[in-house]
Amino acid sequence: MSSRIVVVGGGTAGARLAERLPVTLLGEEPHAPYNRVLLADVLAGRYGPEVIALPSSRGGGARHQVRVTAVDRAARVVHCAGGESFAYDRLVLATGSNPVLPPLRGLGGDRLPAGVHAFRTLDDCLALDALVAPGVRAVVIGGGLLGVSAARALAARGAEVVLAQQGEHLMERQLDAAASAILRRHLEADLGVEVHTECRVRGLRCAGDAVEAVELADGFVLDADVVVIACGVRPRVGLALEAGLDVRRGIVVDDQLRTSDPYIHAVGDCAEHDGRLYGLAGAALEQADVLAEVLAHGTGAYRGTRALTRLSMDALELAAFGEATPRPGDDTVQLADATSGAYRKVVVRGDRLVGGVLLGDLGAVGALARAWEGDEALPEAPLLHLLTHDGGS
Repeated sequence: MSSRIVVVGGGTAGARLAERLPVTLLGEEPHAPYNRVLLADVLAGRYGPEVIALPSSRGGGARHQVRVTAVDRAARVVHCAGGESFAYDRLVLATGSNPVLPPLRGLGGDRLPAGVHAFRTLDDCLALDALVAPGVRAVVIGGGLLGVSAARALAARGAEVVLAQQGEHLMERQLDAAASAILRRHLEADLGVEVHTECRVRGLRCAGDAVEAVELADGFVLDADVVVIACGVRPRVGLALEAGLDVRRGIVVDDQLRTSDPYIHAVGDCAEHDGRLYGLAGAALEQADVLAEVLAHGTGAYRGTRALTRLSMDALELAAFGEATPRPGDDTVQLADATSGAYRKVVVRGDRLVGGVLLGDLGAVGALARAWEGDEALPEAPLLHLLTHDGGS
């Protein structure tokens, strides 16, 4: 194993490497590494910030509030904003991603108006926590997984929440239209969230430096004390670009998570493997585990991640994976119970499970997850058997 491994980024992937190997971990945030997946639960008041802390690094090599500004590939040194430099034998870029800020009126410059926040970091979460109270008017822009999570958390704190989604239905990347309709009914009926789909936001109205409303493209105005922008994320590739590494949408890596420089690797949200960006905690952890083997033993190869998306919202449990929309020739099994709000659907191509959506009782998730993640041939049994409570286990 190389004697000097420097990891840039203290998110999920970087923290996992620091747990597995003795490294120097350089994190830009002031906090020790934490589990971003649980930020919505912190905002909802279910957990304190200390509960979501990740295991500490081996050898205590973690540094916080350290911003790396340049990579000198020839000297194999990284330079930091505070003037420090760190030499490396292997460098790992785990720089993660930044929230996408849409081009809205009133949303320009380096500073967001008071009351307007992304929902990406613990600082975002703590800032929102200080603003939210029963009766506060909150508008969430974006109806993907992050926007739905934020809306659920704000509603749990008693805020009056409006969720504005530009697309036709919520969580379009994970859910089909039927599952999304159930999710919407749950948000509206059980949590009191006002949901608008096919709704384009034009801009923000501010009084001085503070937001006071969100203006929609049709001229309708939503009063707002708090605005959460949840419009997706974009890989942080600035360091890699300036260092002359191969960058497309993300930092291009091979099966050993190696960039175009053999001494530099990339993992997590910033890494693009086989033309794909994941943006999922499961993929970040799997990549970090593979890279730990590569760096420690020279073995291991990353072949991509087949992960489930899971979301727990009080009375509603949700799991989704793969392709929820079938292609011609695919077999589909679908079960729906309008009374209980339960919905199950799997898509099978040949003898392989290629996608599925489950809402409500998730008794079948375990077996379906094993079939999906293992990419193994399905047993010769009726497809309906996949959706029974034991999932065929």
